[in-house]
Amino acid sequence: MEIDPSRNTTAENYKIMTGLVVPRPIAWVTTLNQAGATNLSPFSAFTFCSHKPPMVAISIGRKGGGELKDTGDNILQTGEFVVNIVNRAVLEVMHNSSAPVPPEVSEAEALQLDQLPSGIIAPPRIAEAPASLECKLHMAIPLGEERNMLVIGEVLRFHVRDDLIKDGKIDTVKLDPVARLGGPNYAVLGQVIQTPEAALPVDGG
Repeated sequence: MEIDPSRNTTAENYKIMTGLVVPRPIAWVTTLNQAGATNLSPFSAFTFCSHKPPMVAISIGRKGGGELKDTGDNILQTGEFVVNIVNRAVLEVMHNSSAPVPPEVSEAEALQLDQLPSGIIAPPRIAEAPASLECKLHMAIPLGEERNMLVIGEVLRFHVRDDLIKDGKIDTVKLDPVARLGGPNYAVLGQVIQTPEAALPVDGG
């Protein structure tokens, strides 16, 4: 089947994109609003985009009325945010933090999550998360007709649970990460396939 996205509605293209671009890691983002309350929301359009310095990118959409989601607004106002990594142990509470609430409501407090102070920025970390990345805003780029905001942040500090890191490497199996699929569906880590060094066949003649 060949599909012309220009003939689809936004919702139709969204369903196709989120069903094909899988699995997606989840950025569980903490920010502070103007009143100093913690906002907590998950975003699955998330990846790293630089390693020197380390940077991550998150695409943040808009609400039905066209205004930027609270997380994006807070990042633009304060220039700071924390990406908390999601694993199976926090799947349910992470999902519940996506429920729409007024900007003044703190999802972290409503869900009775423990908040830890960050090392050098104001937004707190979520204690239940196995790892957290303290970030400062590097760049914000509006994209598309709906003006989604691509937020790029420089990672200033990594916080990683002690048992997850050895010789500088993360034990992914022990991390037990959760990924987002299309619709209200998630996936956990399945079989891990280790491969030899990549090589192309060489014609001996």
